Amino acid sequence: MFGKRGNDGGKRVEANFRPLGAPAPAPAAMPGAVQGMMPSLASAAIVVEPGGMAAAPRLVHPPASGAQMREKSDSYYTTKSQVFSALIDTIDLSQLSRMEADAAREEIRDIVNDIIAIKNFAMSISEQEELLDDICNDVLGYGPLEPLLARDDIADIMVNGARKTYIEVDGKVQETGIRFRDNQQLLNICQRIVSQVGRRVDESSPICDARLPDGSRVNVIAPPLAIDGAVLTIRKFKKDKLTLDQLVRFGAISPHGAEILQIIGRVRCNVVISGGTGSGKTTLLNCLTRYIDANERIITCEDSAELQLQQPHVVRLETRPPNLEGEGEVTMRDLVKNCLRMRPERIIVGEVRGPEVFDLLQAMNTGHDGSMGTIHSNSPRECLNRIEAMIAMGGFTLPPKTVREIIVGSVDIIIQAARLRDGSRRITHITEVVGMEGDVIITQDLLLYDIKGEDAQGKIIGEHVSTGIGRPAFWDRARYYNEEQRLAAALDAMEKQAS
Repeated sequence: MFGKRGNDGGKRVEANFRPLGAPAPAPAAMPGAVQGMMPSLASAAIVVEPGGMAAAPRLVHPPASGAQMREKSDSYYTTKSQVFSALIDTIDLSQLSRMEADAAREEIRDIVNDIIAIKNFAMSISEQEELLDDICNDVLGYGPLEPLLARDDIADIMVNGARKTYIEVDGKVQETGIRFRDNQQLLNICQRIVSQVGRRVDESSPICDARLPDGSRVNVIAPPLAIDGAVLTIRKFKKDKLTLDQLVRFGAISPHGAEILQIIGRVRCNVVISGGTGSGKTTLLNCLTRYIDANERIITCEDSAELQLQQPHVVRLETRPPNLEGEGEVTMRDLVKNCLRMRPERIIVGEVRGPEVFDLLQAMNTGHDGSMGTIHSNSPRECLNRIEAMIAMGGFTLPPKTVREIIVGSVDIIIQAARLRDGSRRITHITEVVGMEGDVIITQDLLLYDIKGEDAQGKIIGEHVSTGIGRPAFWDRARYYNEEQRLAAALDAMEKQAS
């Protein structure tokens, strides 16, 4: 029985709560955000969430609706602070840590209801439900971020200090009513997130890349580098992973273009996906990997593990930052080089940023056909220039012509993704790298996105058009994999549509 006493404005309050978890549930490790959290519940890792939103818990209820996305009054946060303090004084952390998340959430709700009744807070049923959900999120999840993480229509969450939180919905950025108690509380939540993947963020290491359990990408930059408080950016992944068929329905690619992309993934072309930030490169890479044969051995290398391949034979590797002494760092280039000793059939690099591009090109050209990677650039031609620049960043002193010959011998296809000014995402180029003429790399476009204009709502109007290439350079490869008939049919259909 709980028989703790708490102070409430000088008054003594006593309650005999029922035993936590009676009847006792089977002991189990608490999944997700709960695991590893409970030992520090009464310390700085758990703080009162005055900026908590009225929202449903991620593990129990559906996401918060737009009507709930509002900022609450100061009196609400005062009441919440008092209830939270009483909960911490009352709850048995050792028992709570042995419970599963759903059971722990129900127990917390029951105890909070008892506290509200004993302290005689005047609250409506809806206000009480909001308070219950907020406190459960504080204890078991990521506090004010929980309702945003529960919504599947949000692409990005951007927390600019304790008082400003923005989200991206349908390609447009909008401010929310979410706020945190102070910058220290925000930093505590950031530390909670990154510690789950064995990383840290503090004054000595103020920049950190991490990920959530669902693969969503997380970046944190903390004071003293961030002047107005910690800045947290989360690139959310949808719970239901997108497919090429869905991209067709969204208008990101035409049906015949999607057919060509399927063939490209199937016949083991070496692919570089190019695009700006937020253009959908990683989503497209995930879509292409669905067409890799199930019997192939695939090794992925990423800064933060985001790719979610469905094949059974997948090895996932992740870089590691240096420790406090500045040692132990494992770079992307270290991973790519080590991949070559692991008998891969395909190597997939989540994001190519530096000299590891040279090792990826070498892998593409030495028996690892079908390897893929993404690069930040705004056009296929600029992508080739960036590859050259990144090779130079690695200190390689090769002649420019030699570097271009390596690129031509390694890369088969460049797929360009773009986010248009109306927020929509489109595949704008499917481009082949076909050879060299003198010192210049020759490319040819198979498919282009032609912008026609915009409608009354400001939405871009356009269509994917064929460039009239009768036989692409990877035709022989398609014939080797018995895909030439599908390829011919897709190209003919594109030609008829264009005419």
